Amino acid sequence: MSIDLARFHQAFFEESFERMDAMEQGLLQLEGGADNAETINDIFRAAHSIKGGAATFGFAAVAGFTHHVETLLDSVRNGSRGVDKPLVALLLRASDQVRALLNAARDGGNADAALSLQLQAELQAALAGDTAAVVAAPACAAVVVTAAAATSGWRIVFKPHRDLFASGNDPLRILRGLGTLGELESELHFAADLPGFAEIDPQQCYLSWTLRLCGAATEAEVREMFAWVEDECDLSIAPLAAGPVESAEPVHVNVVPITAATPVAAAAVAAPAAKSRAPAESSIRVSIDKIDGLINLVGELVITQASLTQYTRGLDPLVHERLLASVQQLEHTARLLQESVMSTRMLPIDSVFSRFPRMVHDLATRLNKQVRLQTVGEATELDKSVIEKIGDPLTHLVRNCIDHGIELPAVRVAAGKPAQGTMTLTAAHQGGQIVIEVIDDGRGLSRQRILDKARANGLVISDNASDSEVWNLIFAPGFSTAAEVTDVSGRGVGMDVVRRNIESLGGEVELRSQEGEGTSVRIRLPLTLAIVDGMFVDVGGETFIVPLIGVVESLQPAPEQIRRIAGQGQVLRLRDEYIPVISARELYRVPGAAREACQSIAVIIEADGFKLALLVDDLIGQQQAVIKSLEAHFRRVFGVAGATILGDGRVALIIDVTEVVRTCGRSLAA
Repeated sequence: MSIDLARFHQAFFEESFERMDAMEQGLLQLEGGADNAETINDIFRAAHSIKGGAATFGFAAVAGFTHHVETLLDSVRNGSRGVDKPLVALLLRASDQVRALLNAARDGGNADAALSLQLQAELQAALAGDTAAVVAAPACAAVVVTAAAATSGWRIVFKPHRDLFASGNDPLRILRGLGTLGELESELHFAADLPGFAEIDPQQCYLSWTLRLCGAATEAEVREMFAWVEDECDLSIAPLAAGPVESAEPVHVNVVPITAATPVAAAAVAAPAAKSRAPAESSIRVSIDKIDGLINLVGELVITQASLTQYTRGLDPLVHERLLASVQQLEHTARLLQESVMSTRMLPIDSVFSRFPRMVHDLATRLNKQVRLQTVGEATELDKSVIEKIGDPLTHLVRNCIDHGIELPAVRVAAGKPAQGTMTLTAAHQGGQIVIEVIDDGRGLSRQRILDKARANGLVISDNASDSEVWNLIFAPGFSTAAEVTDVSGRGVGMDVVRRNIESLGGEVELRSQEGEGTSVRIRLPLTLAIVDGMFVDVGGETFIVPLIGVVESLQPAPEQIRRIAGQGQVLRLRDEYIPVISARELYRVPGAAREACQSIAVIIEADGFKLALLVDDLIGQQQAVIKSLEAHFRRVFGVAGATILGDGRVALIIDVTEVVRTCGRSLAA
């Protein structure tokens, strides 16, 4: 019965693209000066794994091209070729082509065949200076290898299976790896049924070896060299007997001896051997649809648990002691289960940050700038749904930084700065939010230039406006202070899209800048889009939820704090600041007469640098709520971000703080 390999294709492509990302990061590290054996070996293994998998699944174009990449990397790995910027640039271009070939194989399309041939020629040219450490004996000679008696070592019989090459493995690399463990001598044997030259299949292996390794290597270290082919060969490893190895059959001595070209090569092979002995992390791949379904079920369980808790509040603790204890235990277990299931959707933000080193490298090279990228907090986790949607806004900000933020080297030096600019991406948890910052040490924003541009566009802004109000102008649609439009970016152009995308995730964006010193864009986001930490408030007997991310504080105002402005409504005077007031009962058309402001609770909410006092009847408490889409089940409602189901089965609306402040707060403030 044949095996349907097509069902493994998705896993192959997922793993291959992950290896491509790792390969790209390693190459960028090499360009940055990290010329270490472990990095080189990681890059090589990534290419080797992609090639082997592609060959197994029949993606010949991927396997064939990656073979050339792998061969060049092997020459770097064994120390016969050094690392320089032209080599890294070539390998980066080649990695792009491998990615294109993988995409074509996955989607059933065609990659640029001419580009593949051109890059193959360049890879071969880069390899031309490589010299193989091979000493060939006369053909068909019966050879007896004489060597000094070894006090320690191993006698190895290595007989690859015929189809070894199909998995992308190469015996020569194994022999070179063994050469790093000590003095190695080899006898090459031909298969007894070796066909004639015209009938030889180049994809079959007809060779085997008897090896003599002299040195202090352990058996585990020797076996480690064959870890990649242990199921694809016949292997025998025995302690080396004193005296030379003699052969009674015709052989060819292929490598006498095989040694590492440089200490780097030895470290390159030894490093992964030690690394692979560490305990492997156990993991499985699960469809995101299954996880989403599980999260929905847990959400329903939490709602049911809340309902039980509410129904049992009026029971006598003495009569229903066991029932109340069980409900309390259910509440605790449901919370732990909810947190555990939600954690399965949490991914490190490094999956987003990892795309930027290559982008920064390419854009900086293209714009003749020197830019160093720093990342902080890559391990910070947030919901997969947030990660998927935050990539594009961050990409736009990073491109803006390089194109319009960081100056040319000559300009920076003239301003007393280092020629190389620095851009920093940071991520950290703050309460129930994640804070991401994009920081550069470039020219910063010009306050006067922004004001002049705003007035030219017909925007009304006071000269006494705060810096935050001036910076917010660049988020207006079509606003740009760039002297010329480039095909890379324009600071301000598209910034309205950045803000809109951030706010669609329930987050907010804040910009700070100092002319001549740099700019910082701070993004605040909820950790997940499935659950909201909210303040539950009562409005005319109805329950509303105000997301805590938008709440500044709450208070009951005194009569003297309320002021009425003719034709514009009321304002709340709070610590020398006047905040517009609006009634939640009137905003959401809840039946009944609204209370006086001094008899209500004022919840101070903030968005876009503006504040609004939202009057509610009472504060119920603070807790998490499972978010349900109102649009999916009803329709779009102004000022509502979603809904949740309370323990008694009623529906509570979640207030869209940004929309309410932007629509009501600004109009009242005007």
